[in-house]
Amino acid sequence: MKASYQKYILNFKQASGTSRGVLKTKETWFLILEKEGKIGVGECGLFKGLSTDDVPHYEEILQWTCLNIHLGLQVLLEELYKFPSIQFGLETAFASFKSEDSFKIFPSEFTRGTDAIPINGLIWMGSEDFMKQQIKEKLEAGFSCIKMKIGAIDFQTELQLLKSIRKEFSSKVIELRVDANGAFSPSEALEKLKILSEFDIHSIEQPIKQGQIEDMASLCEKTPLAIALDEELIGIFSKEKKKTLLQTIKPQYIILKPSLVGGFLGSREWIDLAENQKSGWWITSALESNVGLNAIAQWTYTLKSALPQGLGTGSLFTNNFTSPLNVKNGTLQYQKNKHWNFNL
Repeated sequence: MKASYQKYILNFKQASGTSRGVLKTKETWFLILEKEGKIGVGECGLFKGLSTDDVPHYEEILQWTCLNIHLGLQVLLEELYKFPSIQFGLETAFASFKSEDSFKIFPSEFTRGTDAIPINGLIWMGSEDFMKQQIKEKLEAGFSCIKMKIGAIDFQTELQLLKSIRKEFSSKVIELRVDANGAFSPSEALEKLKILSEFDIHSIEQPIKQGQIEDMASLCEKTPLAIALDEELIGIFSKEKKKTLLQTIKPQYIILKPSLVGGFLGSREWIDLAENQKSGWWITSALESNVGLNAIAQWTYTLKSALPQGLGTGSLFTNNFTSPLNVKNGTLQYQKNKHWNFNL
């Protein structure tokens, strides 16, 4: 088997704001396996500034991976435990290579187009008008769950936006999730959560920065609204450390991005540990191209979660690959009559 890799830059249709800054482009890498005319494709969804494997010698690790592809998937996953994005790319590439269709790696009712995955509509940070416009578009597009990024503009302005949504739509009509990306300080977080809880919020992701374990545990114990850990899970590789973190913080939910937490195997380990202590979970993409999103969506469907997932990011880029993935009526669907156009 021969393996190669290629870099690809995704361009955002419009600059997308988070509390960590404004994103205009997203770097990603593809692993391609070839043998006797058969091809397997996987995406190494590196997220600069967030991935633990965002290191200067990342490309050298990809080179090493390709040169040692003969070691097989299991050995490579163990060797590359500090490189979750490459683990994800490898898992996907090997599954793609083994499948009849390179892009149908987990065949199901989803890939047959007879079932869909409920997802949340993502509202990016920006001016009040820009955020209002996005909310309007998501509601018109049939979403019943909206996730709003907060923490970059004035808190009072954000509260006004939430108030205007709730004035028009109750929590029975629209489920509201907010994502602070660690924007609150530990001293102010509880007070802000109390204010946010007045708007019937489903949950808040990562209210304070990761690594403040005691503060996060205290918040999860006292919070008036459910807290979901996101960045907190990144960089924790051993099962024992995962278990200790969850038992210490006791979060209401965890959010899993396979590219950031060790691919499908790493995510499955987190899910099992969370379920053991009655914490909920859902899966989110991490701004991968449609190649990575496709793999995550197909795998997510097999988990049979009833919660809306965070998989609506495929339409953010101007140069994404044409694929059967389609967002309709607040769900991610697979259109059987639409074909892939994967050209690097």
